[in-house]
Amino acid sequence: MDVPECHSTNTHLANLLGQGELPEGAVVITPRQTSGRGQRGNVWVTDPGKNLTLSVLLKPVFLHPRQQFYLTMAVALAITDTLAQWDLPSVVKWPNDILINEKKVAGILIENQIIGDRWTNAIIGIGLNVNQQHFSLPQASSLLQITGHTFSLEEILNALLLNLEVRYDHLRHSLALLKAHYLNQLYLKNTAHEFESAGVKFTGMITGVDEAGRLLILQTGQTIAYDLKEIHYL
Repeated sequence: MDVPECHSTNTHLANLLGQGELPEGAVVITPRQTSGRGQRGNVWVTDPGKNLTLSVLLKPVFLHPRQQFYLTMAVALAITDTLAQWDLPSVVKWPNDILINEKKVAGILIENQIIGDRWTNAIIGIGLNVNQQHFSLPQASSLLQITGHTFSLEEILNALLLNLEVRYDHLRHSLALLKAHYLNQLYLKNTAHEFESAGVKFTGMITGVDEAGRLLILQTGQTIAYDLKEIHYL
């Protein structure tokens, strides 16, 4: 569904879902998102008509809710797969920011609906900076800024949805393969880096993620698992 303007594609899709059953794979996309949301309560700001802002409805009922980080892996890899088709090597900064040359070009916001121990719906919000020229945040960039030329939003969207379908199939049938590919794309894996947790700065090395999706960091001879709000990159 192409919407001329909305506050948030995730919210719009959630509202449609609340009005009645939607088929798995339903997509809401807009050229103008006015109040996009990101991780940690951040706002996803995008110039109208320049980027991809969309949400996809998935129904991963075949997985237990404790496996929900595998869906994050699948979506992140669908984006890196898509960028690779345009010879744009990218990495995944845990948990789900997509970087090219240390700059963020895409982000993901997944909102799950879980009843008891059953995962019913997942709304997958994706923002990919494509043809935007200027950003207020220095850590953000776009494919245009990186390459110097514009891209067809339709071509990238079609590739992204196809890659998402492939990675969703991995989610159904090959979690081990999905995780291996995610770890292969993980930013700063096996590289010493500065972090901060609970106000304390330290040097550690990312070794992977656990089954709950927590970041595993080796520091002072032991590996510690961190949730999203417990660790910051410096």
